[in-house]
Amino acid sequence: MSFFARLRDAVKRLPRLTGWALFTAVLLAVVAVLAPHQISVVLYKLSLVTLGVVLAYWLDRALFPLQRPHELPNAELAVLAGIRRALVVAACVLGLTLGL
Repeated sequence: MSFFARLRDAVKRLPRLTGWALFTAVLLAVVAVLAPHQISVVLYKLSLVTLGVVLAYWLDRALFPLQRPHELPNAELAVLAGIRRALVVAACVLGLTLGL
């Protein structure tokens, strides 16, 4: 097996979004080098986004306990429930990050 084939197989076994996580780490390192005083701001904003996502997920589960997207009987309802959850998450994240 060639090196590139082994590398491709290794990359396929990585968790989802690993590439984006590495890209984010590189960007954070660039910010640390170019503007180290901004690291605390970046981490603060990241914590707000993370908190918004977690709160929105649990809020959606509490408000709609019987309508989890993966448990609905037909595809149309599952899509609507997924859109609903996405809107709840977006509203919570925007509310927390904008300070509303």
